Amino acid sequence: MPEVPTLFSLCIKEIAMTVLDGYENTQDILELPSDLLDCIVMSLPPLALQNIHELSVDGCGKSGTASNGINDGRKRGRYGDFNTAWKLLFKKRWPENIKKIQPINCVATQYVSGMCSLVNQSVDWQQLYWEKHLQSCLDDAAEIALLPAFDGCIGELRISDSIVNAIGHSGNIAGDCLKLSYHCNKFGLYARCLKLQNVLCVAEICELLRGSKLQVLVFRRIISSTQVNGLCMLLNQHWETLVSLEFIYCQLPLNTMNQICNSICKEGSRIHGIQHLCVRSSTIFDCKSSSMPPGLLSFLSSGRSLVSLHFCETKMQPKFATIIFDTLLQSSSGIVTLEISDSNIAGWLSKVDRKSTDFSSLLGSDLSLTSLSVLSLRGNNLHKEDAEDLNHILVHMPNLRSLDLSDNPITDDGIRNLIPYFIRALEKAHPLSDIKIENCNLSGMGVAELLRNLPTLKEPLKTLSLADNDLGSFVAAPLAKFLGNSGVRVLNIEEVGLGPLGFQELEKEMPNKMALFDINISKNRGGIRAAYFIAKVILQVPDLVSINAGGNIMPAESVEIIYDALKQSKGKLERLDLTGNTQLCQSSYIAMLLEFHCHGKPIVAISSLPTAETPYDDDP
Repeated sequence: MPEVPTLFSLCIKEIAMTVLDGYENTQDILELPSDLLDCIVMSLPPLALQNIHELSVDGCGKSGTASNGINDGRKRGRYGDFNTAWKLLFKKRWPENIKKIQPINCVATQYVSGMCSLVNQSVDWQQLYWEKHLQSCLDDAAEIALLPAFDGCIGELRISDSIVNAIGHSGNIAGDCLKLSYHCNKFGLYARCLKLQNVLCVAEICELLRGSKLQVLVFRRIISSTQVNGLCMLLNQHWETLVSLEFIYCQLPLNTMNQICNSICKEGSRIHGIQHLCVRSSTIFDCKSSSMPPGLLSFLSSGRSLVSLHFCETKMQPKFATIIFDTLLQSSSGIVTLEISDSNIAGWLSKVDRKSTDFSSLLGSDLSLTSLSVLSLRGNNLHKEDAEDLNHILVHMPNLRSLDLSDNPITDDGIRNLIPYFIRALEKAHPLSDIKIENCNLSGMGVAELLRNLPTLKEPLKTLSLADNDLGSFVAAPLAKFLGNSGVRVLNIEEVGLGPLGFQELEKEMPNKMALFDINISKNRGGIRAAYFIAKVILQVPDLVSINAGGNIMPAESVEIIYDALKQSKGKLERLDLTGNTQLCQSSYIAMLLEFHCHGKPIVAISSLPTAETPYDDDP
């Protein structure tokens, strides 16, 4: 039986329809008693709330968003009510995105540090709602424009009924409300960050987004000259506000890259305001060319605001990696994050004469990247010789805090070459805090030598990741000692081949005091010894929040061991991942293990009970 609507819900529906129909005395709604108006505001659909919100701003004699110029207490409270209403609407429509929201004026910070503090920052939920809505419209329109049969104006593309209904349109919808142009014209002024498919990058998009103040643009699959021209027109239109550009699956040859870089520069100069440039899974370096795109070089050397630079899977050659470093050094760049990953730059330094003037800025000079804090060179096919050469380059990065050399076959010899750097980097005033050397063809002997040579740290090490190296049980004792000396907060030793003997040794040698916050010991085939180690860690490390122990082939009796530890624990554990240990489901303690909760959520994650075998079906 359908739910009977309340009188209040019927009134709200009527008010919403009246507002959407352009009721000339809508101002009267704002004069209602505050408690009644609050209830109405919290119950209106998005488009009706938008009309009321715009009216309240106009009533204050101001333009722009409702947060501007509201001085008296009642109006400040009214703005807070509107903002709360927009947040509820956002959460209702996109519940999965509510935790990802960052304040727009924090865009620079979140790219640098990976997260953004919300302290003393307000989030404009109205702006975020309509920005997200417009993105949905653009994505919906792109699906139609991608069809081979489409040959028309993108502004005329029809938006699906589900999107239009979501903002409160119902019944007989005017034809214009179904067009992309309507949504761009009405809500474009709220757009700050947009992702555009290649089919939308045409000259018409500039007119549709003319009212936007775009700060972040992400382009996907730009391949044709028409798309490049549309992209460049959009960049030129918004060069004053743009701070971040990202290109994914694009083909950007030399001339195209020059055209793009010229489009974002201030007219009559090479200066630009871009803070973040990211190129992923795209071709921008021509293997047949011996020189970098001059536009890109100019972009790097004149980027006074440049904070982060990412080149991931771009088919970069060794010579281009060298030129990028050299250009950044010579320009005294203020860059904070640099990523060159998933390319083949083996021998990128050995091919260069260190005495050449061309390379003097890197070696044997006082120039340095003093602001560089994060360097990622993962997946570049670097070998032990490259590690030795890198030892000479890293000294020009005095404030480096994070170094990622994962997925490079540098072997034990390469790590030995880097030990002198690690010692210096950990003893300096602002020490290295994140070290990632995953899947580097390291052995337990090589890592043990590294750990034994590292000094007692002045500041705790934030992250050490040794995952996907065949270290064996040999590394357990030196690792246990290092845990006590380093104060490391996040340790990743996933799939390093510890085995039962390694876990037993870790448990035996584990120091009484550790600062661990997060530990990943998954895929180490530890069996029952892994369970004993987990229990000891739970009891001895009070600040531990997360343990990933999946895939350790733990037998059913492990559950009782872990249960007893959780029962005695007075720590802060929020997450214990035991997935992939299928035998645990056979324990009678399994239900009790799942009773432990933190912040209303189960602490333990475990694989579901195995289902009955499905009958064999030989039908092809």
